[in-house]
Amino acid sequence: QVQLVESGGGLVQPGGSLRLSCAASGSIFSINHMDWYRRAPGKPRELVARITSPGSTEYTDSVKGRFSISRDSAKNTVYLRMNSLKPEDTAVYYCHAVVQVTGRVGDYVYWGQGTQVTVSS
Repeated sequence: QVQLVESGGGLVQPGGSLRLSCAASGSIFSINHMDWYRRAPGKPRELVARITSPGSTEYTDSVKGRFSISRDSAKNTVYLRMNSLKPEDTAVYYCHAVVQVTGRVGDYVYWGQGTQVTVSS
């Protein structure tokens, strides 16, 4: 079994910054990719940023130039640095990982519990 534990959410003023962290633990053989999704009130869940095993990254258009995803492979941890935050960034942010589990065949999908980010003055 694999667990994802997120931290770093909170309340920030427009223009401010936050860093989210997501640590994966458990029977991890390898991680294909780790992502951050978000769900804002009344909106569908969207992929915010992804980082793959080789280290390539991708972002949804609305956060390009403001958010940066990175990882510490030794710690199985992914980070999301969010700068120049806007009220429309307010959402619950979820960590998501596609993992190869030790002793099992195939890829498994895991989600974190979510962390609230509120951007408001």
